[in-house]
Amino acid sequence: MIIINILIIDDEKLIVKGLKHSLEQQGYSVTAAYDGNEALRILESEIVDFIILDLMLPDIDGMMLCKKIREKYDMPILMLSAKDGDYDKILGFEFGADDYMTKPFNTLELIARIKAITKRAVTKTEEDTDLKIDNLLINSRERRVLVNNKEIDLTAKEFDMLYLMAKRPGRVYTREDIFKHIWEEDAYDVRTIDVHIKNIREKIEEDPKNPKYIMTKWGVGYYFNKN
Repeated sequence: MIIINILIIDDEKLIVKGLKHSLEQQGYSVTAAYDGNEALRILESEIVDFIILDLMLPDIDGMMLCKKIREKYDMPILMLSAKDGDYDKILGFEFGADDYMTKPFNTLELIARIKAITKRAVTKTEEDTDLKIDNLLINSRERRVLVNNKEIDLTAKEFDMLYLMAKRPGRVYTREDIFKHIWEEDAYDVRTIDVHIKNIREKIEEDPKNPKYIMTKWGVGYYFNKN
């Protein structure tokens, strides 16, 4: 059995205590950090597979902390916030979050989202194959992406989206299709797909405004260029 190590970053100790208990009941290993600097120290010294990050921290803004984490690490990040505006959600995804929930949240829903996010990586099989397209290499087993032999840092969701489309070049995926494939649930905010696609293009395309890999089918969705 694979144990998932979760780091909760939140200064509300009662929330952390309750969430830690619920996650441990599900078989997860849980570590808590009550501010951003403590979280960074833990990441330097311990193995962390998944992060639950509250945006309201006493020392570092949660968005900035997410950006700082993304500079070195690619584990999934689920953001928690008392703000439920679309702007904050989109900003969270742009800074590298894989999912976003507003407080107060249902613990069972949060656990379900953790399982959905981690399921694909935990259950990957030997059937996955590496893909080489022009100057782009996607190493599925190590979940690495290289462009011109230079490694590109993608979030878990970004990698899954890229690999999904690259496996079937030319097939057009609607935003709803991509959401259901990656989140493994019915689409509830397809605008997040546009944010993730934008981020992927900025990382792998020589000219993101004139992409050669991920193409747009106007009015429909996205596809990987088969030419």
